[in-house]
Amino acid sequence: MATHVSEAPTLQRTPLHALHLARGGKMVPFAGYDMPVQYAAGVLKEHLHTRAAAGLFDVSHMGQVALRPKSGKVEDAALALERLVPQDIVAVAPGRQRYAQFTNAAGGLLDDLMVANFGDHLFLVVNGACKAADETHLREQLADACSIDVLSDRALVALQGPKAAAVLAKLCPEAPAMRFMEAGPHPIRIAGGTADCFISRSGYTGEDGFEISISAAQAEAVATALLDDPDVMPIGLGARDSLRLEAGLCLYGHDIDTTTTPVEAALEWSVQKSRRSGGARAGGFPGADVILSQFEQGAARRRIGLLPEGRTPVREGARLFADANSADPIGAVTSGGFGPSLNAPVAMGYLPTSHAAVGGLVFADVRGQRLPLRVSAMPFVPHNYKR
Repeated sequence: MATHVSEAPTLQRTPLHALHLARGGKMVPFAGYDMPVQYAAGVLKEHLHTRAAAGLFDVSHMGQVALRPKSGKVEDAALALERLVPQDIVAVAPGRQRYAQFTNAAGGLLDDLMVANFGDHLFLVVNGACKAADETHLREQLADACSIDVLSDRALVALQGPKAAAVLAKLCPEAPAMRFMEAGPHPIRIAGGTADCFISRSGYTGEDGFEISISAAQAEAVATALLDDPDVMPIGLGARDSLRLEAGLCLYGHDIDTTTTPVEAALEWSVQKSRRSGGARAGGFPGADVILSQFEQGAARRRIGLLPEGRTPVREGARLFADANSADPIGAVTSGGFGPSLNAPVAMGYLPTSHAAVGGLVFADVRGQRLPLRVSAMPFVPHNYKR
């Protein structure tokens, strides 16, 4: 009798897939895409090179969406989006962008995203693993006020590190004048002409840098022009993860998800006063009653930084205990690994608020042993954004 063998789903490829292979990228499945986890130099060297010079990351798996107001007024698109996020989008000036989160009725996070004001419409960048659900969410909730245009023909790269501005200046002279969280259209010079790009001064490494949205057709030419600079090295997912962990930045699906609120996740800074109780446009987003009550009364648990006291990394999923002998866990690690910039292991996770004070001691269960960790402030490595 014949047996049916189910085939693994075909991985999608970014417009830079051939470039990754040509440069020796070690490819792995990630968010439905075939993506480079590292190149020949290895994760450690890629990480340290980004901190010292500049690294180029392919983040084309992420979703890019134009939210266009049917009224023609970008303020109407901003007001519409505020139905879905607890952030003040109306106050995002043209040429600026803001970090936001889609929330659910329980106050949990459906995704985190960037929102830029391009003058006549909003430009959103959402996580790759969530982009299909995010598109459905936007169409179901905002179709009355906005047209939702998924920009599937664009690539996205991130140029990160202290030399990023000097590198990009050679191809886009106006780039160094941009400040942190500025965003808008800018041309980049490439062989044979120019590429029309959307550039923001932002990224997810804690370093200064830029995120560049390019048409798929011109992506390889732009990436190659950047990589031709001796200060730039291609960087894979491995170093991207260790860099954002050292910077104390959340990874969706790990440190934040549908069960965590912005207050629990220590993201209060991202919710402006205008959307909090007593603000001009308080509430009005999913889960507002839960989230606003946590602003007033506190949350039962909190995302915290953790520094293992030994040399052993404590990985995602490790249970946390109040002491070396107790049987009942009080929390868990959500991200953990080795921090190359610190030459030491780092982690983050959730603990009861009663145990979340910086300097406190907790214990992780690692292969049957209880290893001590000290609760730490974040980021572990200072941010170097150009304010």
